[in-house]
Amino acid sequence: MANRDKCTNQLKEFKDTVTKPETLTTGTGAPVGNKLASLTVGPKGPMLLQDFVYTDEMAHFNRERIPERVVHAKGSGAFGYLEITHDISKYCKANVFSEIGKKTPLAIRFSTVGGEKGSADTARDPRGFAVKMYTEEGNWDLVGNNTPIFFIRDPILFPSFIHTQKRNPATNLKDPDMFWDFITLRPETTHQVSFLFSDRGTPDGYRHMNGYGSHTFKMVNKDNKAVYCKFHFKTDQGIKNMMADRADNLSGSDPDYAQRDLYNAIADGNFPTWTMYIQVMTFEEAEKFRWNPFDLTKVWPHSEFPLIPVGRMVLNRNPKNYFAEVEQIAFSPIHMVPGIEASPDKMLQGRLYSYSDTHRHRLGSNYLQLPVNCPFNNRVKNYQRDGPQCVENQAGAPNYYPNSFSGPVDNTKNLECPCPFSGDVQRYNTADDDNFSQVTLFYNQVLKPEERARLIENIAGHLKDAQDFIQQRAVSNFSQVDADFGSRLRKSLDAFKKPEPTVGICSEKMHDRHSGKLVGKCCTTL
Repeated sequence: MANRDKCTNQLKEFKDTVTKPETLTTGTGAPVGNKLASLTVGPKGPMLLQDFVYTDEMAHFNRERIPERVVHAKGSGAFGYLEITHDISKYCKANVFSEIGKKTPLAIRFSTVGGEKGSADTARDPRGFAVKMYTEEGNWDLVGNNTPIFFIRDPILFPSFIHTQKRNPATNLKDPDMFWDFITLRPETTHQVSFLFSDRGTPDGYRHMNGYGSHTFKMVNKDNKAVYCKFHFKTDQGIKNMMADRADNLSGSDPDYAQRDLYNAIADGNFPTWTMYIQVMTFEEAEKFRWNPFDLTKVWPHSEFPLIPVGRMVLNRNPKNYFAEVEQIAFSPIHMVPGIEASPDKMLQGRLYSYSDTHRHRLGSNYLQLPVNCPFNNRVKNYQRDGPQCVENQAGAPNYYPNSFSGPVDNTKNLECPCPFSGDVQRYNTADDDNFSQVTLFYNQVLKPEERARLIENIAGHLKDAQDFIQQRAVSNFSQVDADFGSRLRKSLDAFKKPEPTVGICSEKMHDRHSGKLVGKCCTTL
């Protein structure tokens, strides 16, 4: 019993809290007399349709699996709070930042991106890092990743990109040609791909990785003055990654490694924490900046836009029920509060629509009424009614607006900050918006020599299974990052190729054309 951890002992610990089992009921609350046998005509006879104990159980069982998330299907969650440690009210009027020492309850979901719900936690994949803050002004969702950048900068490419991370529709297998064909045709992916195949591509659990809002947002202060900002969560446990061989071994021996690690840490009272920071850029700086500041494939240099401390995030409670509190939790970047607004970031603009739309498909039109999603720190008062799984229908309040019967009213103090734009409406091509300069800095200045070697080894180990013309296109792209990067990748790929023996007519024996070693006897009929 010494090797049983908190996860393994969950049922035992639940039993210890129960003094006497409660009476079993149906879904309507009626007590059940016998749950071990169906209702039949005699011991060998047919079942009866009137057996509600059976039909209630089976009808629910047939429907208990909701659609899994299209992306980020495999995930883990926890609960805690954000404590403000520094005053940023000059940038933002959001109530969550109103005073030092203020604590706001929150939920978080960590995840992998491309795999199915049963895939391994240790896959080489970005990690989702989604935070829901239950503020007095409604819920604020900050939906990001463990990298400050992303593969693409135009959301119209997102469905195709995700398809390449999934399965070939004919073979139902992961396909290296699909993956690398898209990646090499869209060289703006080079920055994120370099992160993905570096050591950071396989974090050691969720506690030892950073989180980033990734997108550019707007912060608005009480004087209605706005700045652009980025959000960062730096792990206080320290960055810790896995080498590829350990990650591969764990994918077979413990595919739920990250979930087990997070659950046990919190259950043992070893609460993980992150320090929250922001970066700030004025509108004037954004207008004059040397590249598009809303480009999700690039970072803002810390030397020019330093990290400003904000607060401390603490996770101190595990989910009481995984399905109710993690599978059903629904994040969307459009869930914002006064003081936090969207920027022109194209990828953010695309996500503002897509997240809520997929939740309505997956969870139903009233998904925001589920306990884990409802804004419990601020009661909902609106004109939405009815729909499936409606829990709170706002009693007798009017369901139309405007009205003369004391229904909730709007208030101009909550209007968004005005932001003028001008330009021709057309589809602007972003394919060539400086795809390599930041990757060059990452390769030469961020990575150590041994980390560069592992990056190339990891890329080659995956790229080797793609067709030759796709490999050559990848080498060409990485060569534009740095000539050393491309040449070393080419050598690594060549090392995977097996030399072909010479086949032809000779007098007696056949030798390998590369090594000169005997490989067999010749056949003069070839």
